[in-house]
Amino acid sequence: MSPFLIYTIGFVAQLLFSGRLLVQWILSEKSKRIVTPSLFWKLSLIASFLLFVYGYLRDDFAIMLGQALTYYIYIRNLHFQGQWKIAPFLLRWSLLLFPIIIVIYGYNNGQYDIDALFKNDAIPQWLLILGVVAQVIFTLRFVYQWIHSEKKQSSELPLGFWTLSVLGAALILTYAILRKDPVLFVGHCAGLVIYVRNIFIWKKQHDSIS
Repeated sequence: MSPFLIYTIGFVAQLLFSGRLLVQWILSEKSKRIVTPSLFWKLSLIASFLLFVYGYLRDDFAIMLGQALTYYIYIRNLHFQGQWKIAPFLLRWSLLLFPIIIVIYGYNNGQYDIDALFKNDAIPQWLLILGVVAQVIFTLRFVYQWIHSEKKQSSELPLGFWTLSVLGAALILTYAILRKDPVLFVGHCAGLVIYVRNIFIWKKQHDSIS
């Protein structure tokens, strides 16, 4: 596949990720509180699908890991909002099985193996470790959000989510600069500003309640 097409997939994914944040941010500014529209999770799922493909095509384990860990959390949040069950049956099962099929197909057909993912000549070992740590921290925000939402039995974006978002995005930006990856750089530059703004909205919301 041509590099142009690969980067196009990545940029489309990041545009969708940025779009979900813009929707969430604008609605939160209007409501003067943190809101989580269903469109946020729908765009997240589509973008994660595309970015997983981008990471796969670039043999970038850090990107694939980050998307694989959050992909099913997006689906769970759509469950909370009653949106998953109303989606077409075939679409639901296709989305559920896609990451698993890609991993099995790639491994069994010799396109990559575990060693190759950790020994990409284009990514020094130390840089790969930085990328993985950054993705894990960035992913933990959704693990935190998922646990919080399970307790509340509703889809919410708590303060811890935005704090981890800022930390994770800053590390991924560092990785993107060193990796010379324009897709990650553009996507997380825009996101970092919105993450910080949501922290201020959250604090104003809770100061007004108290």
